Amino acid sequence: MSSLRQTPLTCGGHTRPVVHLDFSPVIESGYFLISACKDGKPMLRQGDTGDWIGTFEGHKGAVWGVALNSSATRAASGAADFTGKVWDAVSGEELHSFQHNHIVKSVDFTQDTASLVTGSNEKLVRVFDLNKTDASPEVFSGHTAGIKHVILFRNDKNIVSCADDKTLRVWDRTSGKEIQKVDFPTNPTGIEVSKDGTVITVSHAKNVTFLDADTLGKIKEYPVPSIVNSASLHPDKSIFVAGGDDLKVYKFDYATGTEIESFKGHFGPVHCMRFSPDGELYASGSEDGTLRLWQTTVGKTYGLWKCVDGPQLNDSITSKEVSAS
Repeated sequence: MSSLRQTPLTCGGHTRPVVHLDFSPVIESGYFLISACKDGKPMLRQGDTGDWIGTFEGHKGAVWGVALNSSATRAASGAADFTGKVWDAVSGEELHSFQHNHIVKSVDFTQDTASLVTGSNEKLVRVFDLNKTDASPEVFSGHTAGIKHVILFRNDKNIVSCADDKTLRVWDRTSGKEIQKVDFPTNPTGIEVSKDGTVITVSHAKNVTFLDADTLGKIKEYPVPSIVNSASLHPDKSIFVAGGDDLKVYKFDYATGTEIESFKGHFGPVHCMRFSPDGELYASGSEDGTLRLWQTTVGKTYGLWKCVDGPQLNDSITSKEVSAS
């Protein structure tokens, strides 16, 4: 079989850099993708096709972090207008707005959507009760620089965060205390908890580090050819992808760190990377204002990728050129 060309789906609509994205789990109607952009308008899309569903309007500054809840009925966003907002993901209506004292960089929902976690440039992690929105949030302090990402894990008993103080920290929600910490030589640029909850993927400088989610011990660490801003581990932990300042998206073998392939499609640095919940594609967001969806298995019929017979020689197949906007 001849080599196949990766044909990403290009998702337009944003007018400034795309800096974060999140997939919902697979639900009855499929799965969904939300993007954060410096244009202040998070967008919701069908996850397997990139088709635009709607835009959440109400922020007055760049949106830095987004999240979808487990049923894809609620969305959250954190922005430079010092607010974290919760939205009805079906109607687009703003449901709650939580005031902070600095830029909100990251948001996440508990599995039951009862609480919202935020991380901000105040160096604080906050947990808001969505059933008692007037109540003061729980506050977790200890970081010495602005927080970049916060994620709930360990059945929502703990929160993992990374910040510009070159640390990753784990917080106990019951006690409100920091219980684990990992120091890095450079500031972590992104973190992800694997689908099965066992591995934390950390991007920093030109490296991707994989930590045991229980002990925070290092499992593996691999170099990447570029400054890497984000990395994502496939749900079956066979491969991982990474993107960074050289405009490329890379795919690596998780067991060995060997580069499998790389693709250049963006016209600016890649800020965020995530695998879809079924592992069939991965999404990238860039300084160029677009999201792109890439096939995990090039040449497979999936979503908008319709694979057709090409020249009979070597029984090669190609993927049709398609784009979503």
